[in-house]
Amino acid sequence: MTTARIKHILKDGQPGDELTIQGWVRTKRDSKGFSFLEVNDGSSMSGLQVVVDGQVPHYDDLMVRISTGASVEVAGRLVASPGKGQRVEMQAAQVTLYGESDAATYPLQKKRHSFEFLRTIGHLRSRTNTLGAVFRVRNACANAIHEFFQARDFLWMHTPILTASDCEGAGELFTVTSFNLDKLPKSEDGRVDFSQDFFCKPTYLTVSGQLEAEIMAMAFANVYTFGPTFRAENSNTSRHLAEFWMVEPEMAFCDLEGNMDLAEDFLKFIFRRVLEDCADDMEFFNQRIDNSVLATADNIINSEFERITYSDAIKLLEKADKKFEYPVSWGLDMQSEHERYLAEDYFKKPVIVTDYPTEIKAFYMRLSDDEKTVAAMDVLAPRIGEIIGGSQREERLAVLERRITEAGLPKEDYWWYLDLRRYGTVPHAGFGLGFERLVQFITGMANIRDVIPFPRTPDNVEF
Repeated sequence: MTTARIKHILKDGQPGDELTIQGWVRTKRDSKGFSFLEVNDGSSMSGLQVVVDGQVPHYDDLMVRISTGASVEVAGRLVASPGKGQRVEMQAAQVTLYGESDAATYPLQKKRHSFEFLRTIGHLRSRTNTLGAVFRVRNACANAIHEFFQARDFLWMHTPILTASDCEGAGELFTVTSFNLDKLPKSEDGRVDFSQDFFCKPTYLTVSGQLEAEIMAMAFANVYTFGPTFRAENSNTSRHLAEFWMVEPEMAFCDLEGNMDLAEDFLKFIFRRVLEDCADDMEFFNQRIDNSVLATADNIINSEFERITYSDAIKLLEKADKKFEYPVSWGLDMQSEHERYLAEDYFKKPVIVTDYPTEIKAFYMRLSDDEKTVAAMDVLAPRIGEIIGGSQREERLAVLERRITEAGLPKEDYWWYLDLRRYGTVPHAGFGLGFERLVQFITGMANIRDVIPFPRTPDNVEF
């Protein structure tokens, strides 16, 4: 018999089909002479109901040993289901029990569990409806990202995880060393002598692949990264992770306008593809997690994103008929409450804010002629605030050298970055998208720790 995934059976299976399924028992209900099993293999929100009657070999022994959480293989025939909400069910001919589950201690019962509790059993929480739906949407997002860029002839590149550069200049880096931490070698001034370390210099886990992506864009024109990044930011919030994935396209011969166009097309494409591929999961999120999920997706797909300068955004915030917790004035970075006000309350759709003050943005962003602002952009979305950050990069050698010095960064560490401006420099631009923020936004999940399989946060590196 053909082994089939349950999602395909639920969609296309016909009475009379003889199939084999493999999965885990969600529920078991015994009646006189037969039992009902709901088997789920992770491919869909719904499981397949299996009817096991007393004629199945070893029926009595199997039904004693099978309980919620057990893994099984069932071979049988599909029949029309008399029950509500299901088109077909399986009449079992043979059941194989692979792994028993201790019913007395199995922590997932047929009831709602808090997300806080589920985080304590990260090795089992993926079997729940909600986390199963989250990770199917996450998978659909990842597929859509590659589909979007590959269709536009972008080169997918793998940026290094180990780096000597702090792209963001914020100092929130995890240091990587081969030293015995109980016997650190010291130089004459009492500092750690990194010249004796594995790489002979301070080395970190990357916070971004952007600078390396710029290298590749100078050879391939359009590239993108999609990989893990790290921030040693001691933040215990629903929005922060120490390890997360970033999507970072970089385009040569591109300015800020082209960057904004790509970012808008990108978000629309991802949402459209997720609605197509994960319709049942998205309906679940809309019913159980956040009843604005589908409306938000429709807003993203069908709205033309508003575009406004930082200066004009500050003026709107200063005139807002709303009291903010954080102050608003030109020169200060906008907080999440300000970003959400613009997207949710004022424009009621995504907003792209451009031309931020020089002092609050990174050294690599292109300086305006008056030097007061840089060609930066942030895409702000309802419910979450900033979801994409990007800029046109500074392609002028002399200006970039000055910006690195003003940022207090050692110019010698960026010799290769400066070389890109010496040999065939071009206008170029790119942006970064936090992948978990995207999944959180699409699903309506309140805590970012629930949209990544194994969250890394302060005091938590389980598994």
